[in-house]
Amino acid sequence: MLRRGSATRFAAGRLLATGALLLALSFIVFALLYLMPGDPAKNLLGVRSSSPEVLAQVRAQYHLDDSFLLQYLHWLGSVVRGDFGQSIRSDESVLSLLGSRVALTLELVTYAFIVTVVFAVPLGVLSAWRAGGVLDRAASTAAIVGVGAPSFAVGLLLLYVFGLQFGLFPIYGSGSSGLERFTHLTLPALTLAIGLGALVLKLTRTAVIAELDQDYVAFARSRGLADRRIQTLVLRNALLPVITSLGLVFTFLFGGTILVEITFALPGIGSLLANSVTYKDVPVVQAITLLTAGVIALVALIVDLLYFAVDPRVRKRAAA
Repeated sequence: MLRRGSATRFAAGRLLATGALLLALSFIVFALLYLMPGDPAKNLLGVRSSSPEVLAQVRAQYHLDDSFLLQYLHWLGSVVRGDFGQSIRSDESVLSLLGSRVALTLELVTYAFIVTVVFAVPLGVLSAWRAGGVLDRAASTAAIVGVGAPSFAVGLLLLYVFGLQFGLFPIYGSGSSGLERFTHLTLPALTLAIGLGALVLKLTRTAVIAELDQDYVAFARSRGLADRRIQTLVLRNALLPVITSLGLVFTFLFGGTILVEITFALPGIGSLLANSVTYKDVPVVQAITLLTAGVIALVALIVDLLYFAVDPRVRKRAAA
């Protein structure tokens, strides 16, 4: 009962903190419109006609004659109802504009994240367990190259080799669904996974080596504990920094797909954000920025909850 109560308090505290963070981020995102030079009404009109009648209509629609705080509250209320306004370029609802693009970006990010976890984490563990060996040196060299290689350069290389030269994968577009979507997203996902997978590999290797140097490992070996049991203890204790790194990887993947989506001509939120910034489509930029901030806050919340589930020290502090 005590453990369940402490878990409830811990989760409630993190939820409140996440809600407060999202509220602060929404205020900053709303202020983007007012950080732009010029008249906010004209900025919202974009290249459309800005006659006095139209400007008055825009001011009334967005409550621009109210105080800044009242304008923010009106905007926040609309966002809570799912209304992010209209796109300046297409005059389309921002929410409908984001619909399919968010789904595509999530598919790409999930694909790249799975590739990263499946390959980088086990390889980092094996490298640490056989530190100084051939596998460790080869993996460390590959990780250094992967971390230092720009994603757009990796993408172009993969396009040239596996798309143009061998014709194994499509070179642009997202495909429709199923196997076709899988093949279209393979090269972009690999492009994202190579750099971030190299980082996760290094962090995993470092975390496991740090645990192997602890006194409890030497004590366990001196007592004749089986290697499998020692490995289990080491991996459990090294899991916390690995969880943190994976959380950071997912948030970076979601927010850092712009270059990859442009390179592979994918109609995701990254390419939409780049185009919206170019054309000063403020409502779309606000929506994407808030969405990205929300994903980052949600991942941080999940990481905190995983910490509570994995680390007994966190549970002890929560129960105190």
